[in-house]
Amino acid sequence: MANGVGCVYLVGAGPGDPELLTLKAARLLRSADVVVFDRLVSPEVLAKVPSGVARISVGKQPSHHPVCQDEINLLLVRLAQKNRQVVRLKGGDPFIFGRGSEEAMELARHGVPFEVVPGITAAQGCAASLKVPLTHRGKASGVRYVTGHCRQNLDLDFDWRGLADPDTTLVVYMGRANIAEIAERLMEHGLPVDLPALVVCNGTTARQQHLLTSLGRVARDVADFRFDGPVLFVIGNVASLAKSMELHNATSHDIVASALA
Repeated sequence: MANGVGCVYLVGAGPGDPELLTLKAARLLRSADVVVFDRLVSPEVLAKVPSGVARISVGKQPSHHPVCQDEINLLLVRLAQKNRQVVRLKGGDPFIFGRGSEEAMELARHGVPFEVVPGITAAQGCAASLKVPLTHRGKASGVRYVTGHCRQNLDLDFDWRGLADPDTTLVVYMGRANIAEIAERLMEHGLPVDLPALVVCNGTTARQQHLLTSLGRVARDVADFRFDGPVLFVIGNVASLAKSMELHNATSHDIVASALA
C-alpha cells in the first residue's frame, strides 16, 4: 500500500458453495479491511468473512438498484484512498456479467491499485453440480454465455440467428424475467420446441433446485415453480444428460420436476 493508497481486489465469489472459492480469494477475505459485496454472493461465502471485517452491501435486484453502479465505483475509490485493503466480492467471476471491468476502469482512472481474482462462473458451477457437461461429443461442440436482460431494461437485441445453433450450448444468466421472449425468439430462429432446457436455482448450495424441461415449456414451468433465488438456464442437447446422471448424483435431492419424457 504505497503512498497511503490501499488496494482493491475484484474477487470472484464463485457460484455459492464456499469450497469453490479459490485459495487466493479465501486468503484475501481473511486479510481484508472491508468487503463490498453483491446480492449474488451466497450467505455461505459471506460466512467466511472474519467477524471484525467491515461489510458493505451494494446488492442490486432487477429494476431495483439502491446503490447505482457509479456510486459503487466511487465507493471503491474512496475506500482505497483511505489506505484500506478492499475486497470487492462478486458472485461467480467478476469479469463475466459482473461489471467488474467498469469498476476496474474507474480504479485505473483514479490511479488506485487493483487486482482481478477470477472465480468459477455460475455456468460452470451449476452444470458441474448436476454432472452436466457444457460441451459433449455429439451433442455440443461449443458453449455461449449470454445475459438475459439489458441495461436500463432495454429490449433484448441479440444475434438470435447466431444463438440458435443446435450444436452449441446456450447458458443464459439473469434471464428469468425474459425467458419467455428468449425461448420464443430462439424457436423462431430454428431451435426445436422439444430442445432440452435445464433451470438451476441457487446452484451449488444446500438450497439448490433444478428443473429439466424443454425450450417450449421453460417459461411456463419457471412461472409455475416460482423459484426463490438466482436462476441460470442451460439450453441445448447437453441438458438432457441431467436425467441420465440423476441416479449417480449424490446431491440430487434438489430435483423438483422433469418435463422431459
